Amino acid sequence: MTDASADDRRHSEEQYDPELAFRRHHPYFALFVTGLLLAMTLFHLYVAGFGPISEQMLRGIHLAFVLALVFLMFAPTRRATRQPPRRSGLLHPGGVGLWDWALCAAGVAGALYVPLLPNAALAVRAGNLNQTDMVFGTMLIVVVLEATRRSVGPVLTVIAALFIAYAVFGQDAPGVLRHPGMTWAVMIDHLYMTLNGIYGVAIGAVAQYVFLFVVFGVLATRIGLGQLFIDVASCVAGRYAGGPAKVAIFSSAMLGTISGSSIANTVTTGSLTIPAMKKVGYPPHFAGAVEATASTGGQITPPIMGAAAFIMVDFLEVPYREILLAALVPAALHYFGIFVMVHLEAKRLGLRGLRPDELPRFVKVIRDHWPTLIPLATLVYMIVAGRSPDNAAFWGVVGCIVVGFLNPRDRLTLPALMTALSTGAKYALAVGAAAAAVGIIVGVVTSSGVGFNLGAMVTQVAANVADSITLVLPEDWLGRGALTLFFTLLFTAIACVVMGAGIPTTATYVILVSIAAPTLGLLSVPPLVAHFFVFYYGVLADITPPVALAAYAGAGIAGANPFRTGNTAFRLGIAKALVPFVFVYSPSLLLVVDGFTWDSFAITLAGAMIGIAMLGTAFSGYMLAPVPAWGRWMLGFASLLFVSPGLETMAAGAVLAAPVVAQQAIARRNSRQEAAPT
Repeated sequence: MTDASADDRRHSEEQYDPELAFRRHHPYFALFVTGLLLAMTLFHLYVAGFGPISEQMLRGIHLAFVLALVFLMFAPTRRATRQPPRRSGLLHPGGVGLWDWALCAAGVAGALYVPLLPNAALAVRAGNLNQTDMVFGTMLIVVVLEATRRSVGPVLTVIAALFIAYAVFGQDAPGVLRHPGMTWAVMIDHLYMTLNGIYGVAIGAVAQYVFLFVVFGVLATRIGLGQLFIDVASCVAGRYAGGPAKVAIFSSAMLGTISGSSIANTVTTGSLTIPAMKKVGYPPHFAGAVEATASTGGQITPPIMGAAAFIMVDFLEVPYREILLAALVPAALHYFGIFVMVHLEAKRLGLRGLRPDELPRFVKVIRDHWPTLIPLATLVYMIVAGRSPDNAAFWGVVGCIVVGFLNPRDRLTLPALMTALSTGAKYALAVGAAAAAVGIIVGVVTSSGVGFNLGAMVTQVAANVADSITLVLPEDWLGRGALTLFFTLLFTAIACVVMGAGIPTTATYVILVSIAAPTLGLLSVPPLVAHFFVFYYGVLADITPPVALAAYAGAGIAGANPFRTGNTAFRLGIAKALVPFVFVYSPSLLLVVDGFTWDSFAITLAGAMIGIAMLGTAFSGYMLAPVPAWGRWMLGFASLLFVSPGLETMAAGAVLAAPVVAQQAIARRNSRQEAAPT
């Protein structure tokens, strides 16, 4: 990938992703900011490769970098972001206002104050803060909220502020939300002086793991690995019906192995696949939706998943390779569901594949670009061998640099390397600010007990609904416990999608898993399964209107209506909505849970694939021929029976689907007879 095309991709990402809406600087000040970004990247690389430091110090230094750079790179308003660079002057040093410089300094001071305190001093302070502690703690909370507002948006900031108010005034809250309340000093002590608040698991995972994997993804794309994936996908799938859409799926799946960002994936592959889809006859909104839906898989595709996957490692205290193994089959089912719907749509519209002259040659693609696979192979080997994720990412980055300098194609120059390293740091700023804000929310949840109370309330509502249904259905059809679990899962899924429509996936996951995981645990759902359930529905928000950021990026490239593209993307991604229910009822699908058996896995996988194919047919309205309305409804109900693991339910689903299959066979035969020459 040339420097020009890489620049175009970055500009597109910044256009569609509000977390990358950076202000413009004058050239000299831009060099200063780039120096800070490089220093941040080099610090993390050094710690991962050579010099481990204490958790609190790593988190503090990372947060200091994040807050300083957020106020230098994000303007106070979106309107100010679009304005030309301001001239440097007494009131605007470097073109940045004095207020921004003050917030920058306050963020650095507040972030480093606690990590620089001696351990003995911290022990004495526990529950007995002095005035300086109060000032620095209050200052950091205010700065974190403002940094989150600028880099992520107002929704997460408002939620964090409401939780702070709830912590202080909880004694006035209604019903199950009531708690004794906290003084400001007690809250500062919990959120600032311990590892349970701002310096908690979320910022820890971002500082230790996520940052380095973002840098690796940027570098791997820069040396040509992303282009290799797109070319290989074209060779594999381009010639078949609706070829460009299938290329979008395969290329997004492969690019998802190095990019945990839905929007980055959409822009990178969509710039090539969306015009090709439109060329063979796909409507613009459908082309944008296909790319967006496939690209959301990047957050659930090993080995580099979204930031939430690394936070899951710390929450569950399991090796990262277990998370990767657990994610493997559900990610494949996600892409399988999109593939089914794209294939049926291509058959319904009679769309062609790509001609041989429009396809790259597989042998030439591999011959020219095979060295770019070395860094990814190195990273995967390190993880499988038991290295920590951050150390594996370090060696992956080193591999990218070595291959980039030695490979005669897409050769990496020193200026290009500096640009890539600084770009990786830029892309990690918003997630760092969001992680600090999420730490505030989680700190309030854990200290007030509201998570347990809300979970109990959800379970009680689900139980009441289950009781109402058991009054109608025979008791031996569905037990009260099974119905309670189903409705608890349903309410949790709805909460994830609704909250995910306004805040990033990582924030959605951390907030809701603090509430949902204990609740599902009471219903005998294993912790890993509960975490994956919340994670998957949080990712679904990237293609769920009204705030479907990946879909809007695809719509922008396709020149389509954003809302229509978002609705279509949600329909294409409906299979992902089924998969979490599958692995709750049959955890064997995640491969690493206790009680795993190959028999259970095979039955569950077969049922899930058939059920997803049936649901795709029901939504597309086409199998071998157009499916009538009654047939679509029957296939929809049959799909639910197939994804409920068990031979009995699968047999019932087959009986329900049989009339539709017969009708389709007859319709296909009749259409062939009509088309035959007389």
